Amino acid sequence: MFVTRTGIILKPNNSRVVIRPFDVDNSTRVERILARVASLTEGEVEHQLEQVLQDFHARHQRTREFFLNRFDQVRRHLLTDLPVSACRQLLIGSYFSQEYALESAALFNPSMVWHPDQSSLSSGSRRFILSLRATGEGHISSITFRSGVIDSGSRIHMDEPTRFVQTPEQVPNALYEKTLFHRKLTELGINGSLTEQTMAALGEAFTLNDLERTLQNVLKSHRTRAQEFEPIAQAMLVLAKANYEIQFNPQQNVSERIIFPSSPTESNGIEDARFVQFTQSDGRLSYYATYTAYNGRVTLPQMLETDDFLHFKMGTLNGPEVRNKGFALFPRMVNGQYAMLSRQDNECIYLMYSDQPHFWYSKELIARPTFPWEFIQLGNCGSPIETEAGWLVLTHGVGPMRRYALGAFLLDRDDPSRLIGRLKTPLLEANANEREGYVPNVVYSCGAVVHGGNLVIPYAMSDYASTFAIVPLADVLRGMTQS
Repeated sequence: MFVTRTGIILKPNNSRVVIRPFDVDNSTRVERILARVASLTEGEVEHQLEQVLQDFHARHQRTREFFLNRFDQVRRHLLTDLPVSACRQLLIGSYFSQEYALESAALFNPSMVWHPDQSSLSSGSRRFILSLRATGEGHISSITFRSGVIDSGSRIHMDEPTRFVQTPEQVPNALYEKTLFHRKLTELGINGSLTEQTMAALGEAFTLNDLERTLQNVLKSHRTRAQEFEPIAQAMLVLAKANYEIQFNPQQNVSERIIFPSSPTESNGIEDARFVQFTQSDGRLSYYATYTAYNGRVTLPQMLETDDFLHFKMGTLNGPEVRNKGFALFPRMVNGQYAMLSRQDNECIYLMYSDQPHFWYSKELIARPTFPWEFIQLGNCGSPIETEAGWLVLTHGVGPMRRYALGAFLLDRDDPSRLIGRLKTPLLEANANEREGYVPNVVYSCGAVVHGGNLVIPYAMSDYASTFAIVPLADVLRGMTQS
């Protein structure tokens, strides 16, 4: 099977930095920092601020706005109510801010989908969005984006990323649906009198502020049970904060958008997003991505949804079969239900059905590690791709010396529980130029596309950088043995 490597390499770039809060976890230290800044004369403040802006203003967008926001977040620690000049507010904000090189360590595990804007293209060309896992200091991962065009000859043209990177705004007063939220609480075993009283006091739709205020009121009325109720209240808030909405500025280039961990469940990283362009039952196109949230101790499968890559809804996956990693949603409903690939046992691939995309109750085994190059484990490399022959599933297999290779199998279009074809040998393995990196001997993808009769596979090289391979779809299907 003839696989063409494009030679395009997306390497981590430590000059792409995002401005982030610098949090001092001790309130006494915060007060001491504020006191030191308060000791400066107004002239000294202006001089220091001028130097900070000279050093950092050109490296970021809306720097002043970020500094003022950080000042607002620490101003409660001021010792007096005396007015603070605009320059001093900005300088204080700068002391509680920092740069973070979001892709200084790695730029890997790409996922490829068609861009929502396909205007102004030549015949046979399609514009795409590529999501990547960017890893920086402390091995914290986030989702970053690139864009490009595939022309009629399946040649890939990447858009040059800008030097700026910016996190989105949290959507203020994002609404939670009470019925859905209550169902999630029940699935997680967060129930009892506190839960029921709180839910009863909330409207059919509520905000995070509504939940926090209602919990405070209920806790006040049960002071004697505070030790019992406090952990339950915190669990309810963690669930709420894991389900949130974010919004990017439409003026931002795609490459400037970064989804950085922002909820307690994601505090140590957002990993391996598998994007899929999803056709709703009414024909509307939207995008889902399953990803792994990591808080430093526990991995939690989650899902995001967007129509335009500007507004995102982030939410938890729920149900007894939401375990482990490697969830990948089919690009449309199958037999009237949502369908998902999964890997609950860390070895095999399963098929799941559900009437809602966020709740999963059952699974069915469809593929086990079978060939020597996948004896350790088998997993998907993104969502199934619908072809006339069936659902094409790219896989990763792990073999001797923990070497990863990409493979593929085919599922029946009407009954995806039927595996009807499979490659006996790897589709792609790390060559001599790809096997050195953060994790050697690994090739890995989180989602490919078909264009012009070719399978276009973005993939990571040894958990360090990313590239593309192109292989005729007919060759892949022809190489499969019947199951």
